[in-house]
Amino acid sequence: MHPNDHLCLCFGVSLGKVQSYLARENPPVASLISECLGAGTGCGWCVPYLKDLHAQHQAGQTPTIEGSADDYKEGRLAYRDTGQRDEPTPP
Repeated sequence: MHPNDHLCLCFGVSLGKVQSYLARENPPVASLISECLGAGTGCGWCVPYLKDLHAQHQAGQTPTIEGSADDYKEGRLAYRDTGQRDEPTPP
């Protein structure tokens, strides 16, 4: 995904905003990412991705999500229909 792609589709929070939040605030736990414009507090689809981004940040890596924004959106559509998800894979 690219920084301008939406990570939290419920609230329109981009990957870049979450990356900036992590760099600026250095939250000790992933749940505090919700302070970044409510990311992760809607349907729940992005929560595992937010946790993964937090873990990458804590490990000193640049937080990123592999794959395209289209694949991400398709995964969310399937999640909303079925409640099932494929867990994100670390980069």
